Amino acid sequence: MTPGGRIAAAIEVLTEMDSHHRPATEALRDWGRTHRFAGSGDRAAIGNLVFDALRHKASAQWMMDEETPRASVLGTLAVHWKKSVLELNGWFEGDKHSPLPLTAEETKALTDRQLKDAPVWVQADVPEWTVPLLEANFDEELITEGQALAQRPPVGLRINTLKANREKVKKALARFDPRESLLAPDGLAIAPPIGFGRSANVQADGAYQKGWVEIQDEGSQVVSHLVFAQPGEQVLDYCAGAGGKTLALAACMQNKGQVFAYDSNRNRLSGIYERLKRGGLRNVQVREPGHGSLNDLTDRMDRVVVDAPCSGSGVWRRRPDAKWRLTPEALERRLEEQRTVLQEASAFVKPGGYLCYITCSIFPGENEGQVYQFLEDKEEQFELLSAGEVWQDLFGFDAPQPWSSDDCSVTLTPATTQTDGFYFAVLGRKN
Repeated sequence: MTPGGRIAAAIEVLTEMDSHHRPATEALRDWGRTHRFAGSGDRAAIGNLVFDALRHKASAQWMMDEETPRASVLGTLAVHWKKSVLELNGWFEGDKHSPLPLTAEETKALTDRQLKDAPVWVQADVPEWTVPLLEANFDEELITEGQALAQRPPVGLRINTLKANREKVKKALARFDPRESLLAPDGLAIAPPIGFGRSANVQADGAYQKGWVEIQDEGSQVVSHLVFAQPGEQVLDYCAGAGGKTLALAACMQNKGQVFAYDSNRNRLSGIYERLKRGGLRNVQVREPGHGSLNDLTDRMDRVVVDAPCSGSGVWRRRPDAKWRLTPEALERRLEEQRTVLQEASAFVKPGGYLCYITCSIFPGENEGQVYQFLEDKEEQFELLSAGEVWQDLFGFDAPQPWSSDDCSVTLTPATTQTDGFYFAVLGRKN
């Protein structure tokens, strides 16, 4: 496909998403099924442009002075891909499969407008209603944080230390030019592609198939290390899902002790079994939901990990369509779910044990707000401990430092730690 044809396809996919309120991955998949002539490189290129147009939707449309899929795509190409009007029109002219060339009005908007004059939420590329939530955390750094959340993320890899080491995996994946992670001691990162380029398909590689490596963002690896699970301990991963953190915890424990992987949604657990087998993990026991399935664990766990359901605001760079689908009502439902899982999970912590609360959100209401409310209800039983001290012990003072409002809990962000956005707090049970 020509560049113009790829651009037209991206506009078509975004139009389908707007018309039928569909997630990007579904719309892209169905577009590929109905356009068999498009090769894998074309589909990857179209996906790149669709996701970038979603990442930069607010700024692209403001610069084009129009709220349409065409404005999202052309504005992204002009402002964020740095393509000139002349270059874009050169792609379009004489190509019957491309969009129409930029109009005089579109050209004038791109020429006359400057992004620094736009409202804060536009410069930050975040939904307008989320500005007060982000300001509560980041204040004057809101735009910097928002713009970092609108960049393409790297492919994060966690070395399975039960089967391989970092040098072995670096050699096996050398053609992808992986770099060592800044924080995660067993992490690698593969830079995202530029423009229409293709992302690294690590899952097709032998290193992945043999269980040497898992795909996991560095931030997720870091909070798994902050749990500080030790060999021989009893650990409950209460919201295990597909098991990314479960596998990381089990590896930290060197296959010794026991990790119980549980999720209230049976379907979310479906992917964990193959991952455990591929990773060679023997210290994980999966507990599927059911009446009394966790009763024998009450008051027995050294550590309970709550990777709580959340808005996903910390992973907007990977799921940019979710940024624009999120509503205040949906956020409120997540807050209620978080309160419930924290209360439920706390019952399994033994005296002297630890309750670790994690979200992939950067909204304080989902993070500090939930922890402080929980402590008000359980002040005689739990206390907030310093995750910041563990951070210093694990990663040192010279490494990128997380954001913190209370010098106890920590918030990772793309701007501060060059990871996805994660929140981590640890609560100690006193009695």
